[in-house]
Amino acid sequence: MDLHQNEDIRSRIRTIPDFPKPGILFRDITTLLLDAEGLRLTIDRMAAQVEGPIDLVAGVEARGFLFGAALAMQLGTGVLLIRKDGKLPGATIAEDYALEYGTDRIAIHADALVPGARVLLVDDLIATGGTARAAVRLLRKAGAEVVQASFVVDLPDLGGADALRGDGLKVSALVAFEGH
Repeated sequence: MDLHQNEDIRSRIRTIPDFPKPGILFRDITTLLLDAEGLRLTIDRMAAQVEGPIDLVAGVEARGFLFGAALAMQLGTGVLLIRKDGKLPGATIAEDYALEYGTDRIAIHADALVPGARVLLVDDLIATGGTARAAVRLLRKAGAEVVQASFVVDLPDLGGADALRGDGLKVSALVAFEGH
């Protein structure tokens, strides 16, 4: 990916050094969300990267909900919420994934999708890929065909997008930032 493509979107994402801990460069998309033109461009360009028919957009909690819902509207699909475990009422299926220290768990409603549904996974940022890979496993466990993953930001040095490609997904992002 050309690290300088979509400079108009990239310039609307601020970098906050040393958050949440020293040495980390936090890529803050809230400044992009506050900019109506930037948000419109982001959704239009994410939609343009979608290949093939999509039955459902799956957004990862919480910022993936924002981009996922907007993309679903543009693509004419519904949006599936991938939530932290314990946040959804009714029957759910869940998937564990590793964190730097410990594990976490994400869930979807057990009846959220029809087996064989072609799903686009969406989140704001791909870093190490732990959450996104767990989301793919969860969706596949539910019978989905996860065909693509789409992000606003990729941190390629952390390897998450490459890990998803290794899992058989087409991965797209609008901008990439080197470093952590």
